[in-house]
Amino acid sequence: MTDAKNRIEETVKANDVVLYMKGTKTAPQCGFSSRVAGVLNFMGVDFSDVNVLADDEIRQGIKEYSDWPTIPQLYVKGEFVGGCDIITEMTLSGELDTLFETSGVTYNKDAADKIRQANA
Repeated sequence: MTDAKNRIEETVKANDVVLYMKGTKTAPQCGFSSRVAGVLNFMGVDFSDVNVLADDEIRQGIKEYSDWPTIPQLYVKGEFVGGCDIITEMTLSGELDTLFETSGVTYNKDAADKIRQANA
């Protein structure tokens, strides 16, 4: 395994929820990363953020690790969930709530419902 792959593996296994993104959860540096971080922050999810702009090896390595070409990438309990479009769809359909519930991830259900109401 490469060093980047090892670091990615350690990060996704050590944290319940990880978002590989451009920027940080408090200062996203692209619209797609901002959307996913915004959803997680609004829903009160405790997540680890990894800024791919700070490390070219991780930026390329995460694409190879997941076999997914774009960033952001969300991982829950070590499993790749998806990028911005998938997370948006899962949020609006309630699938993200279900994933968090079955994975034992704490989130604010009322906040999730407000997102759905605002997008109805």
